[in-house]
Amino acid sequence: MKQRELGRTGVMVSEICLGTMTFGQQNTEAEGHAQLDMALDHGVNFIDTAELYSIPPRAETYGATETIIGSWLKAKGGRDKLVIASKVVGRGTNPWFRPEGEPTRLTPAQIRYAIEGSLRRLGTDYIDLYQLHWPDRKVGLFGDGGTTFRDVPKEDEVPIEETLGALGELVTQGKIRHVGLSNETAWGVSQFIAASKSGAPRVASIQNAYNLINRTFEIGLAEMAIREKVGLLAYSPLAQGYLTGKYLNGARPAGARTTLFNRGQRYEKPGVDVAIEAYIALAREEGIDPTQLALAFVTSRAFVTSNIIGATSVAQLRTILESVDVTITPELEAKINAIHQVHSNPAP
Repeated sequence: MKQRELGRTGVMVSEICLGTMTFGQQNTEAEGHAQLDMALDHGVNFIDTAELYSIPPRAETYGATETIIGSWLKAKGGRDKLVIASKVVGRGTNPWFRPEGEPTRLTPAQIRYAIEGSLRRLGTDYIDLYQLHWPDRKVGLFGDGGTTFRDVPKEDEVPIEETLGALGELVTQGKIRHVGLSNETAWGVSQFIAASKSGAPRVASIQNAYNLINRTFEIGLAEMAIREKVGLLAYSPLAQGYLTGKYLNGARPAGARTTLFNRGQRYEKPGVDVAIEAYIALAREEGIDPTQLALAFVTSRAFVTSNIIGATSVAQLRTILESVDVTITPELEAKINAIHQVHSNPAP
């Protein structure tokens, strides 16, 4: 398992990051621990979670994933050899995250409240990378609004400088070590970088969706990631499992996420199935597992710091981890890009 630098921090993270959002609903504590053990055995040192998890968000299960990771850390030890990332929720109305049902915002007070909860559940004194799960302002990056900006800024948006200042205080206190963004735009990244010039912490990473049927990160953010060393932590590299082909033609396998939760609308748009069929045909032509082709493509990008993968069984996880053995040759990349030219970003 190769490692890459997290931004300009000097921290080295594995090219594969274990995503854990299934822990607490689809996966039991024991299953979560087994996945963590297997990931470490394969050289993974990077674990991603969030106060929001598990997914889908529910009052009964928020924070459950951090709790499961915490119990594993307590039993396993070796905290200093791991890079643990978590997230604070952005602007929202779910009433269970904050005292007395207060709407969530990226204010200093709420950030301080959130970090204490995450530290307690994880059973650790610090979080290596603390990320803003989504902005305080509205952005169309969840598959619900496309990629065109069309919103008038809200007068009550929490200023980026104020949010970053609160994170800086947590760095000073030793509760977090580095800062990251998630579900962010090129404008947002530029504003955070500008704000850091006054002494606030510099963002080290951005966690956005990126996969064969959603390569919109390449349009503006990829250059930002490379030039400013704010690398992508790519989530949903398998498009919530759709790139495996298991949901083609409306199939709904027992126990699969979309079957259980019906949350896959982002990957059920016109043109998605035909694009997936083309990538699966290419994988078979090349003698590569379609899952591993999709993952290897994401991991191979120069602007990607780490590829956040997820599984619900150790068998799935083994296949995913072994994707690092697949090489995207120039010839194979040309074939991938030929498909992308015809079927560009059907699921942004």
